Amino acid sequence: MQYLGLPAGMWMLFRRSFQRNLTDSLGIDRREAAEMTKRAKAKYREIIKGLPTFEKGDRFVVNIVNCAMFASFCLEMKGQPSPEQMTVYYCESMTTGAMKRFCRMGGRRKFKKRDIASMQRTAAQKAADRNRYSWNMDFLPYADGSGYEARFYRCGICTLMGELNLSAYIPAMCRLDYTMSELGGADIFVREYTLASGGPYCGCGYKKKGVEPWDCSKSM
Repeated sequence: MQYLGLPAGMWMLFRRSFQRNLTDSLGIDRREAAEMTKRAKAKYREIIKGLPTFEKGDRFVVNIVNCAMFASFCLEMKGQPSPEQMTVYYCESMTTGAMKRFCRMGGRRKFKKRDIASMQRTAAQKAADRNRYSWNMDFLPYADGSGYEARFYRCGICTLMGELNLSAYIPAMCRLDYTMSELGGADIFVREYTLASGGPYCGCGYKKKGVEPWDCSKSM
């Protein structure tokens, strides 16, 4: 993948936040945080260069580019921050003003026909069959109309973070799903398993607010 377009844009959008939270969330000296960010940019470009070009319509290219950014900072950490510390660092770095607005916009269209159709196309694409850094998922509407589950069997984040020996920090990224749902304001996010914790799949359930919660076991 070339360091153009989306990868360059994502770096510009989130770089300041990732650098600032090295200090605010992890207590790293500001001067050292600036030096770490310079090194992380070089690492980020290296990771991006090693990724394949994603297929047209693969919505998960954003996820893998974001993973590459997080990984580039993880690789520059001195010592080994705990997964809990990195969960806070990642969440604070990602929840910029722009991201909050994006989540609110996403919440307004969460259960619209267009959003559902997009999820169905993604499920049918099975992009990870051809690109190990992408995702495979099933789209499972709840029988009572209260929402749906996106059930993932292949995960590009697990692949890339595993190759970089950063598997311990995958849960930090998984936790952001809850935060983004909260910011969207339209659904309650539920999850039974994650691939990162050894589960048979990674479940992402979205239940409409104001609707009686659906029993996840009934969709299995």
